[in-house]
Amino acid sequence: MTVGEMLVATVPMARTLNLEFLETTPERAVVRLPDQADYHNHVGGPHAGAMFTLAESASGAIVIAAFGDQMSRAVPLAVKAEIGYKKLAMGEVTATATLGRPIADVVADLDAGQRPEFPVAIEITRADGAVTGEMTVVWTLRPNG
Repeated sequence: MTVGEMLVATVPMARTLNLEFLETTPERAVVRLPDQADYHNHVGGPHAGAMFTLAESASGAIVIAAFGDQMSRAVPLAVKAEIGYKKLAMGEVTATATLGRPIADVVADLDAGQRPEFPVAIEITRADGAVTGEMTVVWTLRPNG
């Protein structure tokens, strides 16, 4: 099962919005929100809440891809998020997430008994490539027990 398939199976909101996980690697996650009238705002584009969920889902996908091998000893949790809406989004939008810290540094913190935090940067684009939003989600790996 791919990371995207696992997230669609286990995260109801990802299924609700029909998110499409196009790429999920430790280096990059790309997730698309299809154009769906049920999730439009008052100007006919994707609702801000749907865009937030899209970007947060992309961040979660890269966290699972990067730290899936740590799940036996820690659970990933979003700590905080900030989003900026830059341009009007119309049609389908795609979120591309990248890690803000090297995987080895985060794992070293976990090995040292710390609760590491790390940012994930997400760019949301329209089909024409214009950046419609930027988001940062700070994640942690909370040690089990």
